[in-house]
Amino acid sequence: MKKRTNPGMRKKLEILLGIGLVFALIYVALNEKSIVTKLFPTTTITEIRTTTTTPSYVFNSVSLNVPAVDNEGNGVSVILKVQTVPGKGRILTDINNLFFWIDTQNSIRISQRVAQNITKINLTDFDLIYDVQTNASLLEGPSAGAALTVATVAVLENKSLNPEVMITGTVNPDGTIGPVGGIAEKAKAAKEIGAKLFLVPKDQSVQKIYKPVEKCDAIGPVQYCTTQYLSEKVDVSKTAGIEVKEVNTIDEALKYFLK
Repeated sequence: MKKRTNPGMRKKLEILLGIGLVFALIYVALNEKSIVTKLFPTTTITEIRTTTTTPSYVFNSVSLNVPAVDNEGNGVSVILKVQTVPGKGRILTDINNLFFWIDTQNSIRISQRVAQNITKINLTDFDLIYDVQTNASLLEGPSAGAALTVATVAVLENKSLNPEVMITGTVNPDGTIGPVGGIAEKAKAAKEIGAKLFLVPKDQSVQKIYKPVEKCDAIGPVQYCTTQYLSEKVDVSKTAGIEVKEVNTIDEALKYFLK
């Protein structure tokens, strides 16, 4: 025989459960702040929300003229742009017409690490975007490393770059600047683009060039000629018509670039 439930009793139970639920919600609401304080004894609720906001140094952008040498050996200028946007600490590229070469990608990675060491800024909350606005193949090789690093530091610190200064050189993980080729051609390109100061790696403001010298000797009716190459030192600043300074580290270069 089935036991029948008293409708009146069931209604009373539902009312009691409802009242109990209301009191439970009130208790939780009154004690929410104290519960959070116990879980995070050194952080207030306001501070927890503040730590999730977007850093103030994002959405920056800088552009820099970078000297390069084209396939015919002529000095040219390439426009490099670096931006920061909210993200996950990634390195992104936005290249027109051509992809970055592998060694240039490696220079970008080193530049990012060196810039982070200099600025002491945590890069996990945003992405860095590198944009070559002319033919990216002109940046083939690691010679743009110093320029990449200077631009990255400027964008992280939200500072402007002096448009009258240009630089060439590789960058090493310790922030030192390494030697590159085509110094004289790049100096001329910097002069043509309107720069007044060209920064080069240590010991490269004076270049050694080799001039062919032909020497002929007559032995009887036959003349024998040989060609020798004699070295000659050339001051780049005089041949290019622009002030040239040597820099050994990125920190030294930044003194001329940052406003």
